[in-house]
Amino acid sequence: MTTSAYIHIPFCKSKCKYCSFVSYINQTEAQMKKYTDVLVKEIKDYYKKEPLKTLYFGGGTPSLMEINDLKRIVECFNFDENAEITIEINPETVDYTYLAELYNSGINRISTGIQSFDDKILKTIGRIHTSKKALTAVNQAQKAGFKNISTDFIYGLPEQTIDGFVNDLKIALNLGIQHISLYGLKIEEGCTFYNKKPENIADDDLQADMYLAAIDLLEKNGFEHYEISNFARKGFESRHNLNYWNDEWYYGFGAAAHGYIDDSRYANYANLRQYELNYKTKEYIENIDKQKHLEEMIFLGFRKAEGIDVGKINRVFSIDFERKYKDIIKKFSNTGHLIQTPKGYKFSNEGFLISNIILSDFINC
Repeated sequence: MTTSAYIHIPFCKSKCKYCSFVSYINQTEAQMKKYTDVLVKEIKDYYKKEPLKTLYFGGGTPSLMEINDLKRIVECFNFDENAEITIEINPETVDYTYLAELYNSGINRISTGIQSFDDKILKTIGRIHTSKKALTAVNQAQKAGFKNISTDFIYGLPEQTIDGFVNDLKIALNLGIQHISLYGLKIEEGCTFYNKKPENIADDDLQADMYLAAIDLLEKNGFEHYEISNFARKGFESRHNLNYWNDEWYYGFGAAAHGYIDDSRYANYANLRQYELNYKTKEYIENIDKQKHLEEMIFLGFRKAEGIDVGKINRVFSIDFERKYKDIIKKFSNTGHLIQTPKGYKFSNEGFLISNIILSDFINC
């Protein structure tokens, strides 16, 4: 049964210079309403009325949408009694009234894209909000009733130092939030920085030092490092994202949205016009065979701090994991990058830093 759904809202006021996600700027209110109309039709065609445990509005900038349009989408679904309903917001696009209306619509979790509290850095990377606006948005969300607030930060930004990054996290901790996501800067094709690389960005070693410093600070302040990029106070882990990492099925609705149902992964058309004309079809569908499924379970499982459950993998795929991967296990256990657990294996903090290398060995075995 599918109990999670992702909604992609592909609209932004402007494009951040590091962003390569599918989004469209300068869309009119009428265009966004048209998109909502199509999105509702897609949901009604594909959603099988299961009570959802999680719903997630991502983007883009979902907080550009009018409250009534968001309500129309939320009202398409049935929900479990304790459902987690998350929306990503840009601090510049919200005020207290909007946040209170979000809360009253049934949305109960906010994910705030802060990235940094350094105004010079924010301007350099193309963010439209200021540090003051970010602080105000979090405070207003709390006053509106939100008790589950996540903030996103990026490390390795132009001109960013370890001390500056750690100071950002200290400011966030003082806000009384429940969840923090940290992402190392990656410059990928499709973003502004790809064609015009900024000066004074962190190299891999500096990014690694920032990451380890963040782990140390956050764990000392009551946050559990439960996934490679995510930290939470106990009980506030992102249940929606855990659904991904636990290899569970989920719906994907909207332009460029991805879904995973009945052992098939699919993607909607990324082009906005194509999506609106062809929402009943998919841009691609990939049937996941047994070998691909095994690779994904290993890849996703190792993202979690608790690591993989060897017994579960052996049962699902009728293999002897420790025999099949004995050389890889020995290699990275000896270097301290892999740690044995009561249920299987997990990465050490240093293992997370070279996770792509380790996972490549598993997948190519």
